[in-house]
Amino acid sequence: MEKARITKVRKNGEGKITDVMLNDGNAYPIDDAIRMTREEQIEGVNVGKAKNGIEFLRADPDGKEDNNLDNLPLF
Repeated sequence: MEKARITKVRKNGEGKITDVMLNDGNAYPIDDAIRMTREEQIEGVNVGKAKNGIEFLRADPDGKEDNNLDNLPLF
């Protein structure tokens, strides 16, 4: 089965990503996307943990900036 990829993001007023859209057109809250990444349903991202303990998604390092989550198109 082909894994999904994040193609677009939705941000709140502070610029934090709150939702992601996958290449199949379905949108998910960031917490669901973190769980789906852990379950290896989404590729190209991994789960990081901030110093305050909050988990977040980040693009797998590949030397390119255009596919970083903050640089993806908004929906």
